[in-house]
Amino acid sequence: MDQIYLDYNATTPIDPEVASEMRPFLDEYFGNPSSSHTFGIKTRMAVERARSRIAALINCRPPEVIFTSGGTESNNMAIKGAAFAMRKHGNHIIISAVEHPAVTEVTRFLETQGFEITVVKVDKYGMIDPEDVKKALRPETILVSVMHANNEVGTIQPIAAIADIARRHGALMHTDAAQSLGKIPVDVKELDVDLLSVAGHKLYGPKGIGFLYIRHGVKIEKLMHGADHEQNLRAGTENVLEIVGLGKACEIAGNNLENNLIHLSQMKIRLLKGMTAKLGKLRVNGHPSRSLPNTLSIGFENLNAVSLLQAMEGVAASAGAACHTGTTGDSSVLGAMKVPPAFSQGTIRFSTGRYTTEDEIDRAVDIIANAVLSLNPETEDKAEYLQDGEAVKLTHFTHGLGCACKMRPADLEIVLANMPAVKDPRVLIGADKRDDAAVYRLNDEMALVQTVDFFTPVVDDPYTFGSIAAANSLSDIYAMGAKPIFALNIAAFPVNRLPLSVLEAILKGASDKAAEAGIPILGGHSIEDSEPKFGMVVSGLVHPGKVLSNAGAKKGDVLVLTKPLGTGIIATAAKRGIADEASLKSAIHIMQMLNKTAAEMMLKRKVNACTDISGFGLTGHLHELVSASGVDAEIWFDHLPFIEGVQSLAAAGAIPGGTIANTDFAASFTDFGSLSHSEIYLVCDAQTSGGLLVSLPPDEAELLLKDLTTKGMVAAIVGKLSGPGDGKIRFV
Repeated sequence: MDQIYLDYNATTPIDPEVASEMRPFLDEYFGNPSSSHTFGIKTRMAVERARSRIAALINCRPPEVIFTSGGTESNNMAIKGAAFAMRKHGNHIIISAVEHPAVTEVTRFLETQGFEITVVKVDKYGMIDPEDVKKALRPETILVSVMHANNEVGTIQPIAAIADIARRHGALMHTDAAQSLGKIPVDVKELDVDLLSVAGHKLYGPKGIGFLYIRHGVKIEKLMHGADHEQNLRAGTENVLEIVGLGKACEIAGNNLENNLIHLSQMKIRLLKGMTAKLGKLRVNGHPSRSLPNTLSIGFENLNAVSLLQAMEGVAASAGAACHTGTTGDSSVLGAMKVPPAFSQGTIRFSTGRYTTEDEIDRAVDIIANAVLSLNPETEDKAEYLQDGEAVKLTHFTHGLGCACKMRPADLEIVLANMPAVKDPRVLIGADKRDDAAVYRLNDEMALVQTVDFFTPVVDDPYTFGSIAAANSLSDIYAMGAKPIFALNIAAFPVNRLPLSVLEAILKGASDKAAEAGIPILGGHSIEDSEPKFGMVVSGLVHPGKVLSNAGAKKGDVLVLTKPLGTGIIATAAKRGIADEASLKSAIHIMQMLNKTAAEMMLKRKVNACTDISGFGLTGHLHELVSASGVDAEIWFDHLPFIEGVQSLAAAGAIPGGTIANTDFAASFTDFGSLSHSEIYLVCDAQTSGGLLVSLPPDEAELLLKDLTTKGMVAAIVGKLSGPGDGKIRFV
């Protein structure tokens, strides 16, 4: 059946009447509104008509409405514009603890420009006490910015009371009304605000358009410089097509406000009652009465929100705000409300809309309840989620993809730093060398190498996942210069969500890959878990004098990478349905490929150090190598091999949470030079079963590269080492 859309706070579909009104300005009326001829006059009249419609909805004068590209620009224009215009009167700004990033990031920037920011706390409902704003005022306070209604939990703030306090002090009052307009009455005179921001796509208008209300007499500095468009406050030819759409959307919202409010509220109540009937009492985040009529934030205890969203196949909702999808960490809004982690980690935001039907709500209740029951191992009446013979999409049963689900590098370093030192002389490699395997000397001719790795699915097919996980687990053995001898399975499996035949397929894929490596799997260990995970403990042998590790790289060495990068981004894009078949097929082939041949070629050369590229990405694993070796590295970005298509997917925002965590961690030791934002993600991408990164003299590297190329491998010399150093990395 059709998908059930319960994410109207993220965006709304364009109303058919809005689209109809826009159509002539796409097909027929193209004139520049600043032109004085007939073509320009028609579009100018359309712009001004839209301005009047908006003014009627929020009860202001048309000249007080300035068109922008959306809510984010409106917030930037209001806060920066007011701050810079009022700077001679003070440098202090007050915001709330539950603001959208379109406000918090603006104020963070202003802090770098000499402004001081005070963040006022909220109560357990996400509500601000106006008295706390009053206490935060200083003689130099020039602006107060508090959102009208929260995008995550729906709490409506006492804006008029806060505005009265600000006005008596002589400060300007701004509110972000992106979520409230069209759902509840928004009257700028009743709210008593000086500045009000709106995004068109939240009220059934087009994306990429919004407006800023500026009370008559309020002066702000303009951000866009050029001609004198929009009251000489925003230069640039007006976006007539979308302005017309926004104006019509506001007219419709005004005409139907009361009916919409009733409908939204009825659908929200029906959803909550339905879920409560099936699941028992639920935790609702937000104010019980002063809340948006369509917004329902539910904290499902001891569940993971991303896993729950995947299990709710057929229902579109959000874990927090849509803007934060793909990032790691708790919601700052729920944190400010002091929602316990047991609930905040499992919070889903449902938001109903104008087109939500009772049938959709009832079907959604069944899907949501089934998903919650299937994920809760303590539930006696477990839902039968998937049966034998049904199509399996493994990535829908996990919230973290592959190695990207590992702990943050910064957190892991803290833990490892507190581990006691191992003084046994037979331990040749331990955690202190930053390697992913341990080496224990058995005698003068033989040392045991042992490693363990397991992770969540990066592909939908169970057999392929098992094969990839096995190849990944074997990689650390090859990176140490060792030969694997046997393995043990490690499996976590949701027996109440997936049939055991899926686990059998995973184990078969791993077994076949182990056979390709020439080793048996001798047993293993399994547990029941809410999501599938699989990997192996692998044991190998190496001569004690021929062990390769992170420590050993030398100044003057160059670095050879034996596989292209990009598996984490492509896996994420595939899970979101935006990866093309060729890119995904290439990534799967790379992840399934053993590093056995690369290791055999490597061992023919004079190698000083080696690591494999996996969950911490190129920068993370290279940092481990250069830190352990006491050198620095220079990486040549143009020489790096990437899987075809991954650059465009990175630019499109298909970034796994693990990659974002890697990027944050790498900032302390990496000079990214002129790399773009998406290029930085590429070099920090959390890889699954990535290639070997080999440090060796230049002449040896050329021979190794020739051998690898002869074997049909995509390899490259990607950088060089300088020293002595403390593990710094520079991209050129």
